[in-house]
Amino acid sequence: MAKPTYDNNIILIGMPGCGKTTIGVEVSETLGYGYIDSDSVIVAREGKHLREIIAEKGTEGFLDIEAKINSELCANRCVIATGGSVIYRDYAMQKLKTMGKIVYLKHKYEVIKRRLGDLKKRGVALKEGFTLQDLYDERTPLYEKYADIIVEMPDGTKAEAVNAVIEALRV
Repeated sequence: MAKPTYDNNIILIGMPGCGKTTIGVEVSETLGYGYIDSDSVIVAREGKHLREIIAEKGTEGFLDIEAKINSELCANRCVIATGGSVIYRDYAMQKLKTMGKIVYLKHKYEVIKRRLGDLKKRGVALKEGFTLQDLYDERTPLYEKYADIIVEMPDGTKAEAVNAVIEALRV
């Protein structure tokens, strides 16, 4: 029996509200891959909601926990939906890069703004005094830095978004 490789995963990165979870589930089903939501792994391992971890540990403490857990993931033929802030810790991103293709689901700011509700309730790692625009401006270059594939996401149906990702993976 051939030894499995562990560099055949699809890792989704992008802003909160860009569809990593929704698109990730659909892409995994379409391709016959497993699915991992790294935020759910954090919640399970820590026994708390993301917003509770941020409230207790602060933004930097949360980012350290998120990076540690993401850097410890083991997967084979899975779509992995990461938290939007995973890009703040290079060592976690370098580990994810060894695991497969990193796909940035890129949306225009206006789309993200429309989709998001209360950032704190959602468990978004937000620096003190930052607005959503500040967060978008800070993170966009980091997403682009780490991405193997950048998918300009259509602002249409879920099926159109899934098709855009599948097509980008075929190139």
